[in-house]
Amino acid sequence: LTNLNLTSFNTSNVNNMEAMFSHCESLTNLNLTSFNTSNVVSMINMFGNCKKLVDVNLDSFNTMNVTSMNGMFSSCESLTTIDLSTFNTSNVSDMYYMFNFCTSLTNLNLTSFDTNKVTDMQYMFYACFNINNIYASNDKWNISDSCKTNNMFGACGVSEVTYV
Repeated sequence: LTNLNLTSFNTSNVNNMEAMFSHCESLTNLNLTSFNTSNVVSMINMFGNCKKLVDVNLDSFNTMNVTSMNGMFSSCESLTTIDLSTFNTSNVSDMYYMFNFCTSLTNLNLTSFDTNKVTDMQYMFYACFNINNIYASNDKWNISDSCKTNNMFGACGVSEVTYV
């Protein structure tokens, strides 16, 4: 299975998408444009270990109620870009391992991310060897003193976080 088109898939009553596509290691393209995620609270490891995934459309994702995104894109080694501009992370508390081992990512725009409630960002960008820039919002990207950040940027190629 390399391509998956789920445009007629009804997810309006789903509240947990943990590991939904995890370890779909041959998957390259994923069309989720009709996914209704308004009731989802957990996206833990949703795309984890989708090693060949190069394109995933998340434009329809409503993440307003999501509290856990840890490992969401972990080991998505072929993703070069991810459009997360529609993500509302104001209720998310866990982002650890979220992008670790996304070794092909070069830039990451997280300006929509509100991190005020996040308590764990450990290994969030670990081993993102090719990432050059991370863009974050000056108003929304706040890391509290109590937030766990061990190895958040460990073995990461990021040269700077740009606040806009």
